[in-house]
Amino acid sequence: MTKIFCDIADLNLIKKFNKKSIVKGFTTNPSLMRKAGAKDYTAYSQKILKITNKPVSCEVFADDEKNMISQGLKISKWAKNVYVKIPVTNSKGKFMGKVINKLNKKNIKLNITAVYTVKQTKQILNNINKNTKVIISIFAGRMADVGKDPLPQIINSLKFAKKFKNVEILWA
Repeated sequence: MTKIFCDIADLNLIKKFNKKSIVKGFTTNPSLMRKAGAKDYTAYSQKILKITNKPVSCEVFADDEKNMISQGLKISKWAKNVYVKIPVTNSKGKFMGKVINKLNKKNIKLNITAVYTVKQTKQILNNINKNTKVIISIFAGRMADVGKDPLPQIINSLKFAKKFKNVEILWA
């Protein structure tokens, strides 16, 4: 089943799209929030979470494992519908398996973002349980922008993720 998620941070647009039954959730990030005028990331995220009961992914902004875990633990307590959004790799290209594993073991819902390869999908699946909800966000648009066909990555990622009832593939 296909689900539509809006990748936005504007509070008025979230209110508008929250009323649409076709929209099943929201995902955002610190850059989108800054553009929407957010001054305090936590307070702004909590405003979004109060608007909707639909899933909302709020991203950590740390770049190291220790601080990503710490931020993830805090974000996970903001609301029942929050997903902690973790980049699959940090800015140095290191796979964030330790962060994914530690947060997932604490039954924290995750959205693993900026995924480009089936190899990354497999690495994620090797670091999660089969109970806690996980979204794997494959950046199909960015792949296509650089001339790479994203379909094989999506199709093969779906094939591996099917073994996990708790995992959804999101493609952006």
